[in-house]
Amino acid sequence: MSDTIFMIHGMWGGAWYWKNYKDFLETRGYRCITTTLRYHDISPQDPPDPRLDTTSLLDYAADLEAEIRRLDETPILMGHSMGGFLAQVLASRGLAKAAVLLTPAAPAGIFALTPSVVRSFWSVMTRWGFWRKPMRQTFEEAAYSMLNLMPPEQQKETYAAFVYESGRAASELGFWFFDRRRASHVDESKVTCPVLVIAGAQDRITPASVVRKVAAKYPTATYKEFPNHAHWVVGEPGWEEVASFAARWLGNVV
Repeated sequence: MSDTIFMIHGMWGGAWYWKNYKDFLETRGYRCITTTLRYHDISPQDPPDPRLDTTSLLDYAADLEAEIRRLDETPILMGHSMGGFLAQVLASRGLAKAAVLLTPAAPAGIFALTPSVVRSFWSVMTRWGFWRKPMRQTFEEAAYSMLNLMPPEQQKETYAAFVYESGRAASELGFWFFDRRRASHVDESKVTCPVLVIAGAQDRITPASVVRKVAAKYPTATYKEFPNHAHWVVGEPGWEEVASFAARWLGNVV
């Protein structure tokens, strides 16, 4: 039986944005499962589900854990951005054979609010009560922070697929020092599987300076920084370089 890769998308996303990696990895013999976080299975033109107001990282992690426990094997976890954070949580629960973290969001204990990150969320953070409201970046913020290496038309096409995200979940990541429930806490001592942490040197929303600190948390981690990549390593030009590196790494450790 081929190894299973369980793919977890990030903020504003959906299973759709794994198409490149899913096709690439399936041709190499992997079985790829793409999941969609709760309340993200709507049209980008639809208003957000009102239940997104109070959706926590803990809810996302609980849903994903239930999905994984229904599988017939322990999978490889692959997460991008916030999905990379959730992969860390799930790995700490013993649910990963290996974990590939693509430009991952940082867990509690790592201060990630650099100037570029604040600029990336400016329209969100300047709205009172953003921590209890669904939110979405403006196109200009997304183009600056995540899609900055993509051609303009591809930026517009990708942004048009984005749905609303939980302001609470985002706040639990960025403002973990205010969160009494410690929703973004990860016990690194319980992450014992091999971990690959990938950063883009031109990433503005999960800067490489922050991603290096994520890798440093885990004794089993391999860190790789790509100088010619930014945040959207799942689809920006040259994504194949990143996918190929991840596939070679998996071939050596799994």
